[in-house]
Amino acid sequence: MQIDGIRWCRYPTRAILAALLLSFAGTGAAQQPDRATLPLEPGTPVPDDYYRAEFVILERITEPESVNEQMSGRTVEEPTETEEVLWSVLENGTTETTLELAPRNDLHLASAAARLERSGRYRVLVAAGWYEAFPPDYEGIPLRVEAGDWLNEARTREVEGRITIDRQRYLHVNVHLNHWQLAEEPSALPAEAATELSEETPPAPDASDASDSAPMSAATGEAAGQQLPVLAEPAPLELLTWIRETRRMRSEEIHFLDSPTIGVLVFFKKIEATE
Repeated sequence: MQIDGIRWCRYPTRAILAALLLSFAGTGAAQQPDRATLPLEPGTPVPDDYYRAEFVILERITEPESVNEQMSGRTVEEPTETEEVLWSVLENGTTETTLELAPRNDLHLASAAARLERSGRYRVLVAAGWYEAFPPDYEGIPLRVEAGDWLNEARTREVEGRITIDRQRYLHVNVHLNHWQLAEEPSALPAEAATELSEETPPAPDASDASDSAPMSAATGEAAGQQLPVLAEPAPLELLTWIRETRRMRSEEIHFLDSPTIGVLVFFKKIEATE
């Protein structure tokens, strides 16, 4: 087994991560699953180019103040419309997916995810795998991801984006994830500016002026009294870090794509037909 994507000097915790993954790689190749556990109808042959795709999304435990990525000038495009969901954690904590996910214990990356969590430096946000045929010229549909803490004021998860799998000669994985945090509140107006603003604001009419005005109709008065509820606008967000990377994959290799705060482990297991 090989491990790809370890850039040794990019971030301070890279050596620790590499050591953990290398120790995991020494445990041997992923075993072929039993035919009965595959999501295939009885008697259906194993398709050609059949794989178990595995993804583990990690959050590095660090203070946001220690991240210095200068992301304020980056433009984030609108989310891609897709009905396919890899992993979406709703506000109430329940998880949605449109895939038939394999049990977490069946994943080859399950042990690696557990070791990274035990290190105390990473938190596993997503650990998911499923079986699918990826024939040549396969063009995958983007899979939506929403994970991490719920940012209540902004009504969104802190990590969101999409993952897409394509195949030409080799499998390719495109990871497009954003890691958000609440934007800092704007500072209050200086005292001089607040004074100028109050001077420019016209005074409210006094009671004598109001008594001279024509009385409103009963219907109008009732309508005015029934004010519609005002919905608060979502709080503004600012980008902490992101991942924008397309990586060529080989079966039986662990790939790691990362940023200073989030990372993605990827693994593909080729499923062979058995007698």
